Amino acid sequence: MTDAGFHQGDVANTTYPCGGCGARLEFAPGTTALRCPYCGYQQEISAGDRRIREIPFAELAGLARKPVASIGKYVFVCQRCAARTETNETASLCQFCGAPLVIDVNASDQLAPEGVLPFAFDRRETGAHLDKWTSSRWFAPTALKKVTTAESTKSTYIPHWTYDSRTVSAYTGARGEHYYVTETYVENGEQKTRQVRHTRWYPAQGRVARNFDDVLVPASTLVPPPLLDDLAPWPLLDAAPYQPQFLAGHHALRYDVEPESGFDEAKNRMAPVIAEDCRNDIGGDEQQVNSVDTQHDDVTFKLMLLPVWVASYEYAGRNWQIFINGRTGEIHGERPWSKVKIAVAVVLALIVIAAIVYLVARNGG
Repeated sequence: MTDAGFHQGDVANTTYPCGGCGARLEFAPGTTALRCPYCGYQQEISAGDRRIREIPFAELAGLARKPVASIGKYVFVCQRCAARTETNETASLCQFCGAPLVIDVNASDQLAPEGVLPFAFDRRETGAHLDKWTSSRWFAPTALKKVTTAESTKSTYIPHWTYDSRTVSAYTGARGEHYYVTETYVENGEQKTRQVRHTRWYPAQGRVARNFDDVLVPASTLVPPPLLDDLAPWPLLDAAPYQPQFLAGHHALRYDVEPESGFDEAKNRMAPVIAEDCRNDIGGDEQQVNSVDTQHDDVTFKLMLLPVWVASYEYAGRNWQIFINGRTGEIHGERPWSKVKIAVAVVLALIVIAAIVYLVARNGG
């Protein structure tokens, strides 16, 4: 059972009342169910006949949406306490009573997600992943370990575009083949010979083909894309068709990268793979790739929501953030450096080097 509310000037949002005590259900990480945080009542999430679609890129122009730059903040009206929450997120929590708020995708003015990769572990389990990460930060201040017990962790779905493309690339370049020449030289008054390697270059051209599947591009700039890339790989085969229930009790960012711009970035990510295919096709001992002209056919795309735990902590008057892959536990983020530990390490290294130099000099004497 669900109840939805819509107010003039506000966006429609949906909550999920508990069948046991009347509170609001939240998605329970590691399950396929909604769970009441108060009485434990549980309700399975059913995808029905929904499937994750690959949308032909040629149909993008005909899809109903507004430009990202023209969309203002959403205003949710809480179904529990009637408070209004203004946010750029498509899923959030009421700022007054904490009730889950999930936007009706039909009211978002953006393309709807096709799939969601649900969180696999909850807030409590993030501690084990954080403990493993902090224990491996050799030059971090001891205080960094406090993040393992920090409560400043936020479960957030980050939007990503995925692209499929059948590519054919025509290239020009050169193939280098090594050959060796015997040269004569004099060393300490003695004539010697040696083999010197040279390379002959031959023009090369050809065509290579590759089918790309699910090239992933972050669709939000609120989290630095390189940092999100570091959290890969993502087990996309475990994704479920989008259901708003997976977002209940969590946060979800809306995309601020248009799918057209995302495809340009996807091409940039495909380019090094295609260049390597060209080098393999050229063969020889060395290769030069001078030009590549790639044709993209049968391009499809979709919007996916991927789970990230964001842990924040303060150190030396600054806020630091750590990001955790909500499926695999992979962690990357900011960390302070301990000047004391680095100084000690440098001193120890110098002592070791000095000892080695002394032993070598002594044995040599």
